Amino acid sequence: MKTAIWLYLFLFVAFFDLHAQYPILTPFALSLGAAPSFIGLMMGLYSITHLPGNLIAGYSVDCFGSRLFIVFSLLLAGVILLLQSQVTNPWQLLVLRSVSGFVLAFLSPACMAMLAKMAKNQLEQGKLMAGNGVVHNLASVVSPAAGAFLVAQIGFTQAFYLLGWILIVVSLCALLFLRNDADAAAGSAADTDNTGEPEHQSSVPWLIYTLPVAMACAQGILSFELPLMAFKSDALMTTGLLFSLVSLGSLITLSMFFLNRYSPYYRSIGGAIVLALTYFFMAAHDELPLSVMLLMLGMAKGIIFPALSSLLIELSGGKRYGRTFSILSIAFSIGAFAGPLLAGQLRELVSPYFIAFLVLMAAIMILPFHRNQAASARTHFT
Repeated sequence: MKTAIWLYLFLFVAFFDLHAQYPILTPFALSLGAAPSFIGLMMGLYSITHLPGNLIAGYSVDCFGSRLFIVFSLLLAGVILLLQSQVTNPWQLLVLRSVSGFVLAFLSPACMAMLAKMAKNQLEQGKLMAGNGVVHNLASVVSPAAGAFLVAQIGFTQAFYLLGWILIVVSLCALLFLRNDADAAAGSAADTDNTGEPEHQSSVPWLIYTLPVAMACAQGILSFELPLMAFKSDALMTTGLLFSLVSLGSLITLSMFFLNRYSPYYRSIGGAIVLALTYFFMAAHDELPLSVMLLMLGMAKGIIFPALSSLLIELSGGKRYGRTFSILSIAFSIGAFAGPLLAGQLRELVSPYFIAFLVLMAAIMILPFHRNQAASARTHFT
């Protein structure tokens, strides 16, 4: 558990550092003379360059362990931020953000694989995955305001310079304090092979990944629509505070560790249903309090994320965690790209929140077909 504590600490600092950039990147690009369309292109390329990184990370983490990729992902991201502090035109920023998207694509699969290998049983896995969600949400709640405050005090150049050095220091600490999990991976594979079950029985059905695609698509729609909705709601509530309500809701359910005692399959289904119905109510009933709806969205996400991770671990049969979580990251990237695109193209015809509801319900209808496979995988996992 000491390794898990160190990993949580490094993850918090890393997520804090990365999320602190979100409110300052667009103003920084505008200060360089970038047009809004160019900024949209920059954000899109950041997501697209995640995909090849995720693919490479999957096989690499399984072969060489997570530690190497966590260290180098954080180190290179820090170097990129140092270079970003010196850019003088939008094209330089575009190139650096694209490279950053590729580099950081290794971080999430490597961290999730390392956490999965630390667990001795299903309950412990659920707690570790929930802990990862708590760390991520804590960082996302406080870091955007911290990033904006930092720029107000010292300016863009010094802010990026400071954030870059923080990532570099964290990467060096990770090199010193994290234990490589390549041996653990080999041991896990050996334990699974001792069951006498062929490897193909522990593969993850591809349709399982429709749920993370749908979730990311819905989140992308929310990220597109919420700033527009903010102007129609309470003038005192800023967009940042509205997103903080979602993170707060996630923290509430992520902190309920007793939920990890229940089947990850039923937690995934139940959380997804609540998430879909909340989007439906947002589309059908404008008079409902926006703050309550956003809190419900966050609570549903706080149920789904650790449950989905545990479900994928079970279906993998204790093998190939790197590939399993790299495909999960790819699914999130695809959904995050599709959500704003659908919202922008169809919002004049139908409520984007109703689109989110339909996408989520389609994913929920697909999941029951794999219920028996999930139960079978659970009996083989040690």
